[in-house]
Amino acid sequence: MITTIICCSGILILHVKNWVSNGDNSLALRSGFYNVEIPLNELDSVVFVERIPPMERLHGFSALDKEKGVFREFKDSLTDKKVHVFVDNINQHKVKLVYKDSTYVYFNLKDSVETFQLFQKLSNSTGMLSTPN
Repeated sequence: MITTIICCSGILILHVKNWVSNGDNSLALRSGFYNVEIPLNELDSVVFVERIPPMERLHGFSALDKEKGVFREFKDSLTDKKVHVFVDNINQHKVKLVYKDSTYVYFNLKDSVETFQLFQKLSNSTGMLSTPN
C-alpha cells in the first residue's frame, strides 16, 4: 500500500506542470507520461487561441484547470490524427502549434506572461507573422 501511494504521488508530481525545453533547433514539451519534441524548422504556424476545439480524449486527464493528454478532433474522427494537449490553465489563452503540415499541439503554462513570451519567441524564431487573437 505504501508503494502504491508513493507511485501515485510521484506520477501526480510529474503532471503538476509542463516542462518546456526550448533549444535553438527544437521545442520539447513534457508533462508526466506525455512528451513531444518539435523541430522548429518543421513548424508551419504558431497561433494564440482563446480555447481548444471540442475533441475526443484518447487518453489523458482533466483535473482542476489542467487538461493533458492525446486527443482526436471530432471533425477528423475517421482518421487517426492525434492532437497533443499540454494545458496548465484552461482559463488562459493557449498556443496552437501546427507542424508537419497537419499535426497540432495546444499548450500553455501556468503563468500567462511566460506563455506569451514563449509564443513571441517561437513566432520570431520561425520568422512567421503571427499575432495573438
